Amino acid sequence: MYETIAMILAGGQGSRLSILSDHRAKPAVPFGGIYRIIDFTMSNVMYAKIPVVGILTQYKPYSLMAHISTGEAWGFTGRKHHAKILPPYVGEADSDWYGGTADAIYQNLSFIDRFDPDYVFVLSGDHIYKMDYNELLEFHVSKNADLTIAMQEVPREDVHRFGIAVTDGEQRITDFIEKSKTAPSNLASLGIYLFNRPFLEQVLNEDAADKNSGHDFGKNVVPDNIKKARLYAYTFKGYWQDVGTIDAYWTTHQEALDSAASGLDLERWNVRTNNILEKLTNLQPLRVTARAHVRHSIISPGCIIEGEVYGSVLSPGVHVKPGAKVEKSIIMNESIIGEDSQVIYSILDKNTVIGKNCKIGIGESIPNKESPNILSCGISVFGKYAILPDGFVVGKNCLVYPVVEGSDYSGEVISSGETIRPKCKRKIKIR
Repeated sequence: MYETIAMILAGGQGSRLSILSDHRAKPAVPFGGIYRIIDFTMSNVMYAKIPVVGILTQYKPYSLMAHISTGEAWGFTGRKHHAKILPPYVGEADSDWYGGTADAIYQNLSFIDRFDPDYVFVLSGDHIYKMDYNELLEFHVSKNADLTIAMQEVPREDVHRFGIAVTDGEQRITDFIEKSKTAPSNLASLGIYLFNRPFLEQVLNEDAADKNSGHDFGKNVVPDNIKKARLYAYTFKGYWQDVGTIDAYWTTHQEALDSAASGLDLERWNVRTNNILEKLTNLQPLRVTARAHVRHSIISPGCIIEGEVYGSVLSPGVHVKPGAKVEKSIIMNESIIGEDSQVIYSILDKNTVIGKNCKIGIGESIPNKESPNILSCGISVFGKYAILPDGFVVGKNCLVYPVVEGSDYSGEVISSGETIRPKCKRKIKIR
């Protein structure tokens, strides 16, 4: 018998991350230089010594599946340790994608039954945080709870983004409202659930039989069982962030640069990642030349810095050439910033090439014309393998899609709020 196992919901499309998640699931999006977003949840599971984890995939899972591999990077080796990728599969009646978070776990009850656990963690694979799950388990047992949800107080203006709970003096949940602007409190669900296994099976079977249900934990399962069962809120005091938007993704990287103030301390957290897949074990040491200037930044192995880097996060293999300046930006693996170019308030996905004498992130902050709800915070984003020719100027809130080449631009000035797509279909490496 395995006392506790974990199930990680990692199938999200992450549409609010725009082109960063066009070719990969949101949990597989790189973060913090050498990591991917799912590394944080996987590391929490590892440090809690939970021996079995199921990773539920769905949307464009290849990068995520390759990254997780056998789970060896997080200690899932040996006869009693299992890390298993669980994609949607053909059921008894029809082939179908997961119909919601609760449906995803329901479709994998046989996996849970295989290990016969007492408790089941249901976790999200797309949040940045460090939590001791054993403290949550101790709280759960002490309350004789059927379900415990990790929660945190959030600013009142953000309550519409969360499931919000009302609790009594014993922290028992008496009401739960999903994503409402008129929520009666600011105690927000962090998407971290701990179930007694019999209760989990009971509520999932009931939910599956309800044709009117959306099969979602926050919208259906939790509110439907408040009066029927013992549901409790575990208040988490540490750092937690949902990086589901471009603005939040960029801001969280800035908070990683100021760990003393924010609490997001990548070094102290000792997050694990798949070093072999990311080729981190074969990279040369960071090289900073005599004329280079680096301040308040995270610079990964294999980078060559010949220009200036301020307030930025650089993934492995990035080359900042002489006279180039990178400021308050996120530059992913093996991207190149050409001589005398400026990259400001921007996110460059893997293998982006910026030519000489380019300027990116300048001008008026006009929301992106095609996707103003996704990009209006002043940040410009380049997709994988995008190329910007010499001498180009790119404004703010611009989207340059993956594999864009010189022939795809109509001119050397891309005004703020513009979107550039390839004019013909090109293949892109998925990793």
